[in-house]
Amino acid sequence: MARISAALARLLPVLPRRFVWLVARRYIAGTTQEEAIQVAQQFAARGIRSTLDVLGEFVTTWEQAQQYAEQGLAVLDAIAQHRLPAYLSVKLTALGVDIDPEGSYGLLRMLVEQAQQRELFVRIDMENSPYTDVTLDFYRRLRSAGYENIGIVIQAYLRRSRADIESLLPLRPAIRLCKGIYIEPPEIAYQSRREIQENYKQLLELLLQYGVPTAIATHDEELICFAIEALRRYEVPPQRYEFQMLLGVRPDRRELLRRQGHPVRVYIPFGEHWYAYSLRRLRENPNIVAHIVRALFRRDQQR
Repeated sequence: MARISAALARLLPVLPRRFVWLVARRYIAGTTQEEAIQVAQQFAARGIRSTLDVLGEFVTTWEQAQQYAEQGLAVLDAIAQHRLPAYLSVKLTALGVDIDPEGSYGLLRMLVEQAQQRELFVRIDMENSPYTDVTLDFYRRLRSAGYENIGIVIQAYLRRSRADIESLLPLRPAIRLCKGIYIEPPEIAYQSRREIQENYKQLLELLLQYGVPTAIATHDEELICFAIEALRRYEVPPQRYEFQMLLGVRPDRRELLRRQGHPVRVYIPFGEHWYAYSLRRLRENPNIVAHIVRALFRRDQQR
């Protein structure tokens, strides 16, 4: 099945969009901000927090970067207006970092400033390895400028991640720890599931040991259980951590964590660029394609 999924993933760009949407609709709130806000409101009513992500990475024009920033500002307004327990997640490639790095930093700072005025939070998402240094640099610059309503992401599969965390510790950073999904070479990234799991555990121990506000972003059952035990061992108060999961992934486990009293947040992507986003995610995780095949099969059986 793994080989079949990988082969199908390579074929996705030539297949009808409705084929991709069969699986994407579970993991994406919709194409509009209104749909995403509605999903966030539904989660809020159940005591679950949200992260709102406007899709649109790797823009090719400065106008697109500015439009993305305007959409981010609209999301901040909506979060404040509806008083949602939510924050904004942004990607530097969507803010035009490949086109004009300083201009991109300016757009990011504008969003963080506007969020601060609304008493809201912004997290810079981490992309693939060519953007690790510039992402960390922008984060440090914002902290040096006095902004504390800003967070960063560390990917456990990168070999450099422990050194990155240690370098950030003096800032007492707000860190989202995830495995990482991009395909990276062995020189810079662990390749096996076991290696990545072990590094994740070590990094989580480091964050909890130093009292870093930590978002535990994983769907891996072994890592969730490890995190629960480590939180107990370090006596971490709920104000200093939360579990994070993607929209549509392991909702039963998410609900169990919530019922057990753990703070939980759901990552909610939305926007007109759902197709490009979905293709990238499916290429990076070809096993997900198997879900599409099963969905098609079930639909055909129901006709």
